[in-house]
Amino acid sequence: MADYESAVFTNMCMVCDGNRILVQDRVSSNWPGITFPGGKVEVGESFVESARREVYEETGLTVKSLKLCGTKQFQDKNDARYVVLFYRTDEFEGQLTSSDEGEVFWIDKSELLDYELARDFKEMFEVFDSELLSEFYYYEEEGEVRLRLL
Repeated sequence: MADYESAVFTNMCMVCDGNRILVQDRVSSNWPGITFPGGKVEVGESFVESARREVYEETGLTVKSLKLCGTKQFQDKNDARYVVLFYRTDEFEGQLTSSDEGEVFWIDKSELLDYELARDFKEMFEVFDSELLSEFYYYEEEGEVRLRLL
């Protein structure tokens, strides 16, 4: 009989407009700094619909043609596997509006490192922006937490 683990599913979406990307200056005390919009998948909700809902709630934009471009995973404090599905799109409509989650605004990709990024967002962006990488993975080895980009 196989062992099974609990899982928590969340999402993030990189919205592109040419060489510009939509970022959010997240005000959360748990994960402050520049990141992409996203959040938890609700019970019974599809992954794509969850990402669309989160982007709309946090930015006012309706996104289309979401492409799964990677994942992030780690064990959370309850020993559940925490999975973040990375989506990318360049199809959107609506008026950009910030939310209680934080201010949203466009920046050129080349300017990303000029901002205070959320913890590990630089490495996550590598996966979002790569055609070769698809996974951001925290694992434990010899008592230390390590990061691997695959």
